[in-house]
Amino acid sequence: MKAMLLAAGLGTRLMPLTAELPKPMMPVLNRPALAHIVDALERQGFDELVANLHHLPDAIRGYFGDRLAYYVEEEPLGTAGGVRNAADFFGDDPIVVVSGDSLNEIRLDELVRRHRSSGAVATLVAQRVADIRDYGAVLIGEGGRVTGFQEKPHPAEALSDLANCGIYCFSPEVFDYFPAEDPVDWAQDVFPVLLENDVPLHALETTAYWNDIGSPSKLREANWRALEATSGSVWVGEGCEIDAGVELMGRVVIGAGSRVGAGASLRDTILLPGSRVPARSVLVDAIGRL
Repeated sequence: MKAMLLAAGLGTRLMPLTAELPKPMMPVLNRPALAHIVDALERQGFDELVANLHHLPDAIRGYFGDRLAYYVEEEPLGTAGGVRNAADFFGDDPIVVVSGDSLNEIRLDELVRRHRSSGAVATLVAQRVADIRDYGAVLIGEGGRVTGFQEKPHPAEALSDLANCGIYCFSPEVFDYFPAEDPVDWAQDVFPVLLENDVPLHALETTAYWNDIGSPSKLREANWRALEATSGSVWVGEGCEIDAGVELMGRVVIGAGSRVGAGASLRDTILLPGSRVPARSVLVDAIGRL
């Protein structure tokens, strides 16, 4: 099976972290988020993977090498335009699309099976959220068929608490409903056309873990969850130097190759790889590279 990883975004909500590192390469316990996603896809039988790149593309190519195929976008083509640019990669196969920052435990092989059996041209994954204002809301009707969308609605005006997870399966004929020119966005340019033409567009609701790490709080949450899975409260990467008198409190993740100076105190802090913490510094609820 084949899948595409959307990895061309600028990651503006994670600035200034993404000034040095593309969002899919943000570390979760010292491994890029995208590496966790690739591992999960391969375990589910996706043995041909492609990524679109734009922002800091060498960081991704340098890490994954020939494990992935690549389409580099000189100018951003949009969430859907980037997929059309890779249409030849899929040929007649189902087009599975996953956001490159979407840490999840969703069974995408099951998504493909559901898509094929439903007869849909497009199937999206959706999940109920407590606060819909940061997401695209999905309205569904009988049989899980999508009837409409709201883009980041205020909770008081929201008609649904189902969030679009940015994980899709398409049949190749979806490209028949694209505008001619890029950039093209799924939510703004393609899905409305599918609805207008009564093209089968379905939603697969999931309760599995999903985190788009699109903000510092979401990135922190992902690291804490991964840390909890280790049954520990502190993670120190390879090649770190922890000087005398350092105090680590609460949950702490120290990226590979970092140095924490003598007498420093860290509480509930995530240091990106290569950080340098001066002696006697105090960091609380911090995230980033010093």
